[in-house]
Amino acid sequence: MASLRRVKVLLVLNLIAVAGFVLFLAKCRPITAKSGDSFHDIHPRAEVANLTAHGIGSIQDAVLKRLSLLEDIVYRQLNGLSKSLGLIEGYGGRGKGGLPATLSPEEEEKAKGPHEKYGYNSYLSEKISLDRSIPDYRPTKCKELKYSKDLPQISIIFIFVNEALSVILRSVHSAVNHTPAHLLKEIILVDDNSDEEELKAPLEEYVNKRYPGLVKVVRNQKREGLIRARIEGWKAATGQITGFFDAHVEFTAGWAEPVLSRIQENRRRVILPSIDNIKQDNFEVQRYENSAHGYSWELWCMYISPPKDWWDAGDPSLPIR
Repeated sequence: MASLRRVKVLLVLNLIAVAGFVLFLAKCRPITAKSGDSFHDIHPRAEVANLTAHGIGSIQDAVLKRLSLLEDIVYRQLNGLSKSLGLIEGYGGRGKGGLPATLSPEEEEKAKGPHEKYGYNSYLSEKISLDRSIPDYRPTKCKELKYSKDLPQISIIFIFVNEALSVILRSVHSAVNHTPAHLLKEIILVDDNSDEEELKAPLEEYVNKRYPGLVKVVRNQKREGLIRARIEGWKAATGQITGFFDAHVEFTAGWAEPVLSRIQENRRRVILPSIDNIKQDNFEVQRYENSAHGYSWELWCMYISPPKDWWDAGDPSLPIR
């Protein structure tokens, strides 16, 4: 705690010092007029251009080098937060690229209890990085689409009750890593009265230090159920758009822009992004073919084949009604 605070102070002081040095050079560099020159004969723009050409470039390099060093120091400190929970950060390790992750025979034995408890291999989840890379299964045309930079911000809301900590934090890391920073207003974790100790102080301390001001935790005092828990998350949200997700998901690059763009066009729309599958036993990411989502009269979610006119259009980037 103390060392992290010292690093933050060091970072702020260095930034202030560098900013002051740059301002000093830019603002206080003496400009002298030759004998006989009037004040209006001096060309400050030329002076600034000359400074930019010969001085600012090297100064920027020094600043970037210093910031890179400080960023590395801070990252190592933050990475220590996950290690204290027995978890891993970074883009490598088991399950990298969405491939199946495996356990040794000894680990398999230890994984049996948690697997039965959560319905997925939570022991294996702890061995997979919170930042692991996963495939981008978007059709080529989707990757080529361009979107306005002036899109509304989104509040991402995760609902959970007694979920594995590693799975919740991978959802958070994935959302931060793959949502453009200017579009992500906040992440809200709604705890529907969990009784797991690791979901109390350890979870709250981690997100407050790792993502200060970005991640909020809302705790229900009694079990409210999925819909009321979502409403509590909605009440806490301050973004223009709210997105509700299970707390065991992983996002891919480019997921947010088409969703936000469609809602910006018509605020009455409710959008469901294309959802692939994460296998519960080995966390392999499995591609699902194009489909729409719908509900039976019993309100069970169903995957529905796109209508004929969608197929006839021959454009996989089009939305499916």
